[in-house]
Amino acid sequence: MTPISQVRMRKGSAHTAAQPGRLGLHPADATAHACRGMTSIRARPGLTSAMLGSRAAGFARDLRAVALAWLPGWRGRSFALARTAGAPHSGDLQPPACPEPRGRQLSLSAAAVVDSAPRPLQPYLRLMRLDKPIGTWLLYLPCTWSIGLAAEPGCFPDWYMLSLFGTGAILMRGAGCTINDMWDQDYDKKVTRTANRPIAAGDISTFQSFVFLGGQLTLALGVLLCLNYYSIALGAGSLLLVITYPLMKRISYWPQLALGLTFNWGALLGWSAIKGSCDPSVCLPLYFSGVMWTLIYDTIYAHQDKRDDVLIGLKSTALRFGENTKPWLSGFSVAMLGALSLVGVNSGQTAPYYAALGAVGAHLTHQIYTLDIHRPEDCWNKFISNRTLGLIVFLGIVLGNLWKEKKTDKTKKSIENKIEN
Repeated sequence: MTPISQVRMRKGSAHTAAQPGRLGLHPADATAHACRGMTSIRARPGLTSAMLGSRAAGFARDLRAVALAWLPGWRGRSFALARTAGAPHSGDLQPPACPEPRGRQLSLSAAAVVDSAPRPLQPYLRLMRLDKPIGTWLLYLPCTWSIGLAAEPGCFPDWYMLSLFGTGAILMRGAGCTINDMWDQDYDKKVTRTANRPIAAGDISTFQSFVFLGGQLTLALGVLLCLNYYSIALGAGSLLLVITYPLMKRISYWPQLALGLTFNWGALLGWSAIKGSCDPSVCLPLYFSGVMWTLIYDTIYAHQDKRDDVLIGLKSTALRFGENTKPWLSGFSVAMLGALSLVGVNSGQTAPYYAALGAVGAHLTHQIYTLDIHRPEDCWNKFISNRTLGLIVFLGIVLGNLWKEKKTDKTKKSIENKIEN
């Protein structure tokens, strides 16, 4: 046998062994076999160029066979032949895992947005609580109730006013949190839940927070100046409440009442921004209902920190009510629903509004009945669920106002029919 024929025989045997469709080798084994064939060629420097060319062509066909074996149409046959040859079960034959690309996953949550901001800016965003927007919602929702009630019958609320008050809620909530953290920085260091707040943790100095507060209040003033003169004066009157609220927990067991008077100022301001002044028959019961609502959700919130509050000498309704919290919350709920019902009567609301009040009553009942005041995580979940409650009230106001148009049209038609007859 000539050397060339020996080469052809070796080439044919290597090619046959490399194809998974012939001897049932796994494609990885076929590749290794083909690579060993090329290594043997490099080990014989005396082979002719024809031998090298022949081996190279066979190696190319081997690679093509391996690639085809991993295509969807070939995979099943490769695994079946591998089982016939005594190879491991197909469940063990897994393609090599590709490394997942590293990088920050895209998320639209408020906390993720804050985390993706430039690092020097993050402490200021956390000082505003932009990573925890529930407080902004609870400040904003009473404004939406008032704006919705002030809308003309059959019309949607003023979208410009809704957006303006939304901007104001972000700024004023941020300013309130900044003031609160400036007052409470020594207390925050002693409470586990608040020890990582920017001022308490030393990420922002007191002077820096004071300058930042000035910037927020300046922007909030710009929003307020977009309103009528009556509303500008009314809005400025809330600043005293914003500044003094954080001090209430030092001197009274009712700081949640002070927060309610502060947080629900928008119930007065929204109506006056649309109508030019407040209607006491609507605005005062609406304001009162908001205060009752705040007493409910902030008492629940305060139960998270009651152990730390006792140790450092702070007061709250959670400590005042203790194990009688649920009866107190039930009383506040009845007062809130009664005030909202009076708002509906005085503003001529319709069926969708009262249906929404029924849903609010069910939400409050479930919230209070299932509350575990000794589990901070449950208190937090109940607290944040109040955003849904506020949105239900707003939806009821909008739908109830739109319902007025249908009722008015029916009334006009009946009057016209009587005149014709």
